[in-house]
Amino acid sequence: MSNPIIIVAGEPNSVFLEIFFKSIDRLKHESPLILICSEKLLKVQMKFFKFKKKVRLLNQRKLKDYKLDNNSINLINVDYKFDKIFDKVSKNSNQYIKDSFLLACKILKSNYTNKFINGPISKKHFLEKKYLGITEYLSKKFKTTSTCMLIYNKKLSVCPLTTHLPLKFVSNSINQKLIIDKIKLIDFFYKKELFIKPRIGILGLNPHCETIDKIDEEKKIIYPAITKLKDLNIKIFGPISADTAFLKQNRKKYDVIVGMYHDQVLTPIKTLFEYDAINITIGLPFLRISPDHGPNEKMISKNLSDPLSLIKAIKFLDKR
Repeated sequence: MSNPIIIVAGEPNSVFLEIFFKSIDRLKHESPLILICSEKLLKVQMKFFKFKKKVRLLNQRKLKDYKLDNNSINLINVDYKFDKIFDKVSKNSNQYIKDSFLLACKILKSNYTNKFINGPISKKHFLEKKYLGITEYLSKKFKTTSTCMLIYNKKLSVCPLTTHLPLKFVSNSINQKLIIDKIKLIDFFYKKELFIKPRIGILGLNPHCETIDKIDEEKKIIYPAITKLKDLNIKIFGPISADTAFLKQNRKKYDVIVGMYHDQVLTPIKTLFEYDAINITIGLPFLRISPDHGPNEKMISKNLSDPLSLIKAIKFLDKR
């Protein structure tokens, strides 16, 4: 049987458990799922969404002793006190989320499995400006110096060189080493996990890859980095103008398009594929994926959320 997939439910006031129920109801997979979540919260939401399945409580210290399957929800309970089944996202859940992640990290460090999915969290409340995102949070926990965010779809993936960074800081954060390190990670990941030598397109920072400023990032930073990467036999092209890179005929030329900042590539990829994409952190000592959506407070309790991204995440890890 395949290695288990550890799943941290994340922010309790989110749509995650709803899409989790929908996913396991629709999905056939070999890898056992181990959910890290509040037992009380899980059961009240199961009742609310009329989802029926047995819950099997696990002792995290004895995971290797269990014979796991997916006939029930394999659960590691994390205590969480709440008054309302659905509430506003706030700092009140920070300790619960922290405990959940620390437990998952402990399991992953034990080499019990190398597969991890986390539900959404609030960057504003849980990370409290200490980290730009969960990518950086996990990188710190595992002392990993070089990671990158890959929003993956089989037809086309994207990677932002800088993640959740205010635009005014982007230009000063880009350098040749950053570009080279991220591209090498992507190239290695595609070869190792997908058995593909990827075609990578890299966008310019400025509109049309031009600027009236004294500092020309395309000429001084991006183009020299591309030249060095070509010397490493990496299939890389650019710099490409961001306003035309995602046109139908243009995007067919690449497996991955790398942008300078978050929304430069995430806006078009979500427009093209909506929930048919997953967020993979490359460079960690395990495979970490999160569904490509946030807590989505406006949709909580409506039973209308699309589980496709979580389904894709489980399918991706199930094959590995």
